[in-house]
Amino acid sequence: MLQLDGLTYRQPDFCLTADWSADPGDRIAIMGPSGAGKSTLLSMIAGFLTPSSGTVRWMGTDLATVSPGERPMTILFQDQNLFPHLTVAQNLGLGLRPDLRLSPAERNRVEDALARVGLKDLGPRRPGQLSGGQASRAALARALIRARPILLLDEPFAALGPALRQEMLDLVREVADGTGALVLMVTHDPTDALALQGKTAFVADGLVNPPTRTDDLLAHPTPAVQAYLGRK
Repeated sequence: MLQLDGLTYRQPDFCLTADWSADPGDRIAIMGPSGAGKSTLLSMIAGFLTPSSGTVRWMGTDLATVSPGERPMTILFQDQNLFPHLTVAQNLGLGLRPDLRLSPAERNRVEDALARVGLKDLGPRRPGQLSGGQASRAALARALIRARPILLLDEPFAALGPALRQEMLDLVREVADGTGALVLMVTHDPTDALALQGKTAFVADGLVNPPTRTDDLLAHPTPAVQAYLGRK
């Protein structure tokens, strides 16, 4: 279980608080207006930002002293975090060994991950030779190969068109279901939140509200959600 216990980040003109928990296998969209603090929440969970107060716990363990690289999670950003000077296969291999001295079994894991996301035989290519959708698939394949129990997505598919974005969200669900990972995905789009087929934690007025079923939230929106959606 991921526990956010009074997790708070304060700046002179900004404050964000989250106080809720999520179970392994949950799929949670983090939705709200621009500047509300969605990416700030993910950065605190990932260890890139130090909370002003409160704790992040995973399976009861306080992660305060755990470095970002050692935390039980993988994070995907909009730029996909693929190194342009390495091949796609090498980018995946970094998830197994930073020195890229892969054993035959580890090389097979890379090939299997590429095949699972529809990139079989594209391992020798450089990221610059991939389409936007293929780069997104490669980034997901690296998350798959790392097999961390938490997957954080900070709008990694925002630059894709609607059909391709839907395809990538389907793949996220498939990966999550196959690994049992907890997924937290930042999005501005209620359509993407629905496509995740899980819950949504709405961010407004300095608070990350506890996750509720997305279809229920959109069918019976709070005043803040109504304002966000432009409904009267």
